[in-house]
Amino acid sequence: MTAFRRLVASGCLVLGCLAITPTATVAHAEGGGRAGSYVPGSSGVTLPSLSLSFGNTQGQKPQDIVSVIRIIMMLTVLSLAPAILIMMTSFTRIVVVLSFLRQALGTQQMPPNQLIVGLSLFLSFFVMAPTFKQISANSVEPFMAEKIDQKTAFENAEAPLREFMFAQTREKDLELFLSLSKEPKPANRADVPTYVLIPSFVTSELKTAFQIGFMLYLPFLVLDMIVASVLMAMGMMMLPPAIISLPFKLLLFVLVDGWQLVVGSLVKSFG
Repeated sequence: MTAFRRLVASGCLVLGCLAITPTATVAHAEGGGRAGSYVPGSSGVTLPSLSLSFGNTQGQKPQDIVSVIRIIMMLTVLSLAPAILIMMTSFTRIVVVLSFLRQALGTQQMPPNQLIVGLSLFLSFFVMAPTFKQISANSVEPFMAEKIDQKTAFENAEAPLREFMFAQTREKDLELFLSLSKEPKPANRADVPTYVLIPSFVTSELKTAFQIGFMLYLPFLVLDMIVASVLMAMGMMMLPPAIISLPFKLLLFVLVDGWQLVVGSLVKSFG
């Protein structure tokens, strides 16, 4: 249980680190050269180095071995960061709704999958920006400054994400997974295990995304029915209605400024 919570908190810590703008340290040439002068054979940028070695541990301090293990664990968490980003942020709802919108328009592969995923990713960063700022201010920056230990950093990184997930999770979904886990009824939110909260949050996000997708389908479905009725009345039964209705769908979507409405409604739904 504790290992799972630390794994999740480590992912939160990694996401907070990704939200910080990286900086580079410029190295100055030795030998009294003037500032800004080019030094042959030098790129002018100092890059960090990392080396792992597995050899004879005799004579080494236990602290050195623990440090290597921690680095390996952080690299493992970094490989799980995409899954953490998908399952514990607003990405799930956004990408499902945008996929429904494309199907409702009937534009096949337009916008392409790469564009939908990219837009969903950046919208997720926009929605999660306040949460990432809290993680950075309360966990990443104090930990980098050696003001708090690793355990406290994990706890501080996990708290903002749990608060976000609780705000978007339905009580019925949370009760379902609590009953399935056979855990005692928690007295408050702090007693709810993270491994119960995550599937409850994802289930709630899927339900909300399908509800929004249904509302998006309705106007385009009505337009398809009108076009099909007109074609049938004209005796043009062999002509697929989707071919005729597609330009009208695009025209309707452009006239109502559909992208602004959909994106704005998605972002506001997390408020």
